[in-house]
Amino acid sequence: MTLTTKHFGVDIPKIGFGTWKLRDETAQMCVTKAIEAGYRMIDTAQVYENETHVGRGIADSPTPRDEIWVTTKVWMSEFEDGDLQASISKSLERLGLDYVDLVLLHWPSKDVPLEETISALNDAHDQGMTRNIGISNFTVRQMDEAVRLSKAPIVTNQVEYHPFIDQTPVLEAAHALGMSVTAYCPLAQGKVLDDPLLKEIGAAHGKTPAQVVVRWFVQQPGIITIPRSSSPEHIASNNDVHDFELSADEMGRINALKASHQRLVDPGWAPAWDKAA
Repeated sequence: MTLTTKHFGVDIPKIGFGTWKLRDETAQMCVTKAIEAGYRMIDTAQVYENETHVGRGIADSPTPRDEIWVTTKVWMSEFEDGDLQASISKSLERLGLDYVDLVLLHWPSKDVPLEETISALNDAHDQGMTRNIGISNFTVRQMDEAVRLSKAPIVTNQVEYHPFIDQTPVLEAAHALGMSVTAYCPLAQGKVLDDPLLKEIGAAHGKTPAQVVVRWFVQQPGIITIPRSSSPEHIASNNDVHDFELSADEMGRINALKASHQRLVDPGWAPAWDKAA
């Protein structure tokens, strides 16, 4: 079963497989196992240095290419016009694909004007290198600017999002703009596994805390999530969330965990993050 969210007329799978930190043959095996387990979105990036093996993992699967949504991200060093298009061309070469379904700007850049980068991204879209374009780690102000500058729809903003971080400003802004939000680090780098509330809700449904969290994302409108694992068992388990539903009370109790506001990814080049009211 592939659950999707529709934005600008495009159906995007709600559960994808993340490949950050997966390298070489491990990345290849995990991607094949993920597709076998029912994932229909594979998320990679130039900076992950695994596009070649991600592409091989996709090729190893008997699932037709047009049934798999492939996302990659352009690193900030390639944001100038010409560099960006050339870098996507190299990504396609490494992936062994004629096109990807989505290209994201991996982080906002302080060095290259956003107008130039968005124009180059639109050009890559016009050339058919990617069917959709988006952004990652953009603040509300930067989201607004990207949408204003872009001819093609900005279909998503990929940000750190898990039960322990308050992303209310980004979620509300994305909803108002008609965009989706893609949640990376959705399992809070394993922290969800030890949370008493998530354990309690999981026990009530015969599910793991990780499955509870993936289901929590599934039930939020306009949200996509990309859990990652190197274990075939956990890869399959994280997508085994279609046979139960969280109650409104359970959703609310999980939502309340955001009060702890634990940001796990905050490199020196990050923008000044939005503050929740």
